[in-house]
Amino acid sequence: MLKELKFLLAVWKANLLSVMEYRVAFLTQVIGMMVNNFIYFAIWIIFFDRFKDVRGWGINDMYVTFGVLASAFGLVSLLFGNAFNLSDIIAKGRLDYYLSMPRPVLLHTIASRSIASGMGDFSYGFISYAMSGQFTWDGLLRFILATLLAAVVFAAFLILIQSLAFWLGMMSNFSQLALNAMLTFGIYPITLFDNYAKLILFTIIPAALMGAVPAEFITQFTWQTLAELLAGAVAFLSIAVTVFQLGLKRYESGSGIQIEV
Repeated sequence: MLKELKFLLAVWKANLLSVMEYRVAFLTQVIGMMVNNFIYFAIWIIFFDRFKDVRGWGINDMYVTFGVLASAFGLVSLLFGNAFNLSDIIAKGRLDYYLSMPRPVLLHTIASRSIASGMGDFSYGFISYAMSGQFTWDGLLRFILATLLAAVVFAAFLILIQSLAFWLGMMSNFSQLALNAMLTFGIYPITLFDNYAKLILFTIIPAALMGAVPAEFITQFTWQTLAELLAGAVAFLSIAVTVFQLGLKRYESGSGIQIEV
C-alpha cells in the first residue's frame, strides 16, 4: 500500500509539473473554469430569487451542493484525469503500455493524466461553500471529507461505465451521456424527486451521493449520512474495480508500439 501511495505521489507530481509548464495557459484554464461555474450557477441564483424555496431547499443549500459537486469533479479531474476517457483507451488498445508496467493497471491508467481546468472546479467549490452563509470551521472539515467521498463515488462511476468498453467497444457518446446525467441530477434539489427517482439517484446514477447527501452531511451532520456516504463510496468503488478486472481478462491488445505522455 505504501509503495502504491509513493507511486501515486510521483505520478501526480509529474502531472502537475506537466500542466504547470505553461503557467499562463494553466491559469487561464483555471480562471476560465471558475467563471464558467459562476455563470452556470447564476441560473440558480435567479431561480431562487424568484421562488425562494423548493420543498425546503433554498439558495444556501444550493451553494453547498454545487460546491461539493464542483470540488469533487475538480479533484477527480486533477488526480485521475484518464477516468474521463478510459473507454477510448480500452477500445483503442492503449492499455498495452500500462500492462507492461509493474504497477496496478487501473490505478496507473487513470492517474496518468491531469486536467488543468479541474483546479478551477476544485477551488470554486470551496468559494461556493464559503458564500453559502453556512460556513463553520467544523463544517469546512466535513466539506473536505464529503468532497473526498463524493470524488470516490464519481471516479468509481466513471470507471464502471467506461469499463463496459471491454464488452461494447467504442462508447464515447454513452460515456458522455452518463457523465452529463451524473452532473445534472447531482445539482438538482433532491426534494424534487419521488421515491422511484431517488432510488435511481442512489444506485444506477448515484448523483445523490455526489450532491445532495454530501451537502446534507456538511450542513446537518448525522452518523446516518456519513454511513450512507461511506457505504456508497466503498460499494461503488468495489463494483467498479471488479468490473474493470473482469473486463481486463478479455482485453485485446492494440498490437502496436505506443508511447504515453
